Amino acid sequence: MNQPKNPSYLNDIDIPEDLRQLPETALGQVADELRDYLLNSVSHSSGHFASGLGTVELTIALHYVYETPFDQIVWDVGHQAYPHKILTGRKHQLQTIRQTDGLHPFPWREESPYDTFSVGHSSTSISAALGMSIAARLENQQRKVVAIIGDGALTGGMAFEALNHAGDLHEDMLVIINDNEMSISENVGALNNYLARLLSGKLYTSIRESSKKALQGLPTIKELAKRTEEHLKGMVVPGTLFEELGFNYIGPVDGHHLPTLVDTLKNMRQMKGPQILHIMTQKGKGYAPAEADPIGWHAVPKFNHKEFKKPATTTLTPTYTQVFGQWLCDMAALDPKLMAITPAMREGSGLVPFSKAYPDRYFDVAIAEQHAVTLAAGLACAGFHPVVAIYSTFLQRGFDQLIHDVAIQNLPVLFAIDRAGIVGNDGATHQGAFDLAYLRCVPNLVIMTPADENECRQMLYTGFQLQQPVAVRYPRGVGTGVALDPNMRSLPIGQGRVLRQGKQYALLNFGHLLAEAEVVANALDLTLIDMRFVKPLDRDLLQTTIATHAGLITLEEGVIAGGAGSAVNEVCMALKASLPILNIGLPDAFIKHGDTDEIRHSLHLHADGILEQVKTYFNLH
Repeated sequence: MNQPKNPSYLNDIDIPEDLRQLPETALGQVADELRDYLLNSVSHSSGHFASGLGTVELTIALHYVYETPFDQIVWDVGHQAYPHKILTGRKHQLQTIRQTDGLHPFPWREESPYDTFSVGHSSTSISAALGMSIAARLENQQRKVVAIIGDGALTGGMAFEALNHAGDLHEDMLVIINDNEMSISENVGALNNYLARLLSGKLYTSIRESSKKALQGLPTIKELAKRTEEHLKGMVVPGTLFEELGFNYIGPVDGHHLPTLVDTLKNMRQMKGPQILHIMTQKGKGYAPAEADPIGWHAVPKFNHKEFKKPATTTLTPTYTQVFGQWLCDMAALDPKLMAITPAMREGSGLVPFSKAYPDRYFDVAIAEQHAVTLAAGLACAGFHPVVAIYSTFLQRGFDQLIHDVAIQNLPVLFAIDRAGIVGNDGATHQGAFDLAYLRCVPNLVIMTPADENECRQMLYTGFQLQQPVAVRYPRGVGTGVALDPNMRSLPIGQGRVLRQGKQYALLNFGHLLAEAEVVANALDLTLIDMRFVKPLDRDLLQTTIATHAGLITLEEGVIAGGAGSAVNEVCMALKASLPILNIGLPDAFIKHGDTDEIRHSLHLHADGILEQVKTYFNLH
């Protein structure tokens, strides 16, 4: 006789209220179904992968215990929030994630009432949750607020600033530390799960609060009792730091054991003041390759999950990131004082070969961009030659340090800025749109924009030789296919190059859109100049070009407002030149997620779009 199959719960869960109607005994099966759904969906769509597999049980427990969306859940970064999207009405859209007009890659307020805070950069959740907790108190609402921080985001200084403030204000809020940096060890088992339930329960809480009230008038005894409590508690849980910050600490507990999570969250939902729950999870949980290599499976392209491997890349053309990584190793072999720094972007910034070849000269500072920049400044002060490998969008977080600690002291720090321009699928929080605009105003800084991968290599070398701050910004993805010169040579500072002599109008290119610029220049018989330097600009070349042409076009993959084209406009004004100038670049808007080529087409930054803009502006139809 055939045994009846277990019912499929996930099919009937459209919103968390559906989940809360289920008996607690069904949650284990929901977790299995949710993990399978995530695996099948992301393997067909691409996206962030390992982090979400590790938060399946946590997500279920949160939405089961808390009355979302009335109660507010704030996710940090958002890599781990795919299960959250599945349970909050977006299950059938998950295969569109990170695609044009599809689901946003991270929690996004415009997308769902369950997404309480839009995110992309890390370490913001505790600050945002604290603000929401204050608002709930001022409005006399009984809503609960939970912040989930993990994937290394607790290494960001902003998280500790928020913890310090929250402990001082004593607002009702829960911070869940999703610790997925190590596998669940033996001490995170039955004993710790029991202690978590005990320490979050009413009996312990009432004794703890009553004892504090009873001892308020006896400072000496109170301090003794406090230290005794810390000593006893420190024997079983590593929470002393958080207790000193003003939080009640519970954990660590097994983040994949649903009965423990549910019971502990139910208890902690009733507790007053700032609370911390420390859970241990396994990144990539449930899929063997991701468990074995959670970094490599952090984000994935489309793949056949039944083959247990990612598709091999077939292109022979190196990426700009690889060109940087090779240059760094070549340069390090020549200069023993070269030091490489990255804020948790070893793989993404192409530093794996360097970190293996020169481990004593490699520094991953974790998600701490401000520290990365000032660390480089300290090394430069001591006579070393630091290179900071950082994404354009993340350098925004170290802007004050770049000015205050590097540029004012005119220190020789080289910023290798990856992911400049359109990044694509990660959306508005990650587009490298603003670097030229926010860097161009900084004194002492040289800014270079390579048009191809060989020029990138030579510019990195050039910048490394200068005794002042230098930024070389290059895009995501493969290069143009030009041959790389194994030799390295310094370029003359602030000099562009005329690639084509045309008639009437001149196109000034800044960066990696040169191939599109060449098509347009050939079609309209334009003079084509690869400017190469945004700062200092080639004023002599500009003055000659202004004198011999009826109009200028500037082209960059950065915001027009304050960008490279604006620098050209300023020179023209200073020279009292009265010729028309068309600035082509990114609009005054945040660029949504989607395929990079599709985004460029929509913004008219492909050859046909640029051609049409030039013809329209100068009436060349």
